[in-house]
Amino acid sequence: MVPKSFIELPNRVINWLLYTSLFAASCTVSMSMATERLLLHKIPELFNALHLFIFGSTLLVYNVHHLVKKPNTASDLFTWSQGHRIWNLAAAIVGGIQCLIAVFYLPLSILMVCPILAVLSFAYSIPILPFAPKKKLRDFGWIKITVLSSVWTIVTTLLPILYYHKQVQVYPYEIMIRFVFLFILCIAFDIRDMQTDLEARIFTLPNRIGLANSYRLMNGFLILFIGLSFIQYLRYQVPGRFAGEILTALCTRWAISYTRKHPSDKAYLAYIDGMMLLYGILLILL
Repeated sequence: MVPKSFIELPNRVINWLLYTSLFAASCTVSMSMATERLLLHKIPELFNALHLFIFGSTLLVYNVHHLVKKPNTASDLFTWSQGHRIWNLAAAIVGGIQCLIAVFYLPLSILMVCPILAVLSFAYSIPILPFAPKKKLRDFGWIKITVLSSVWTIVTTLLPILYYHKQVQVYPYEIMIRFVFLFILCIAFDIRDMQTDLEARIFTLPNRIGLANSYRLMNGFLILFIGLSFIQYLRYQVPGRFAGEILTALCTRWAISYTRKHPSDKAYLAYIDGMMLLYGILLILL
């Protein structure tokens, strides 16, 4: 007879990858590499200081958020984190060490941006803002989604541009495409948190415009994503990249539909975050 613990092992591994944000960190690195593919006209190397910093900072920020998050019995993620806080703490420490190592090898232009990114990232879940009684970014529904989308757009587009000493103004559509894509994913996560945010009197975009309008907005932004991708294709003439962006849009539409029917922390982290990984892989390889 096969032990029950052995049968449950794959599910435990998936939970560990998702809830320690190791999967999310990999997704973020893949999006950075997608930008690097455009900058370098070749598949970028996997192991360098930039990727170490992006991976580590994602681990650090997300796991600190898990550690300080207030109780929420409706959240599978919170329940797992309460029983496995040692893993969140370990991931945060590892991420912090990776960031410290990476900063010694990053160009000054990136180091000048990092303090701003750090403040905005940690302000999401830690009350460091001087606005009583709301002192966390997540308490400001409209600001939260804009800041989150902007931070991860900067991390996955601007930082690679600076790392490889390219001119930012040469790649405006790459930055716009990434922001639109991440904004769509952030709306999806705000939909997931609609009820808990409403109970906490946090009026996010979905809570203000309603569920149906939120899905319409995401569909509209997917069309905008395709439109901007086409404009960039006319500029750089990379058919594989444009095909990858079209496929990403179609798969993202499917992921949004799937999580609407099967809402759970695991589904959102695997499929909505997973679109970032798919996006990165397609644009790197095609």
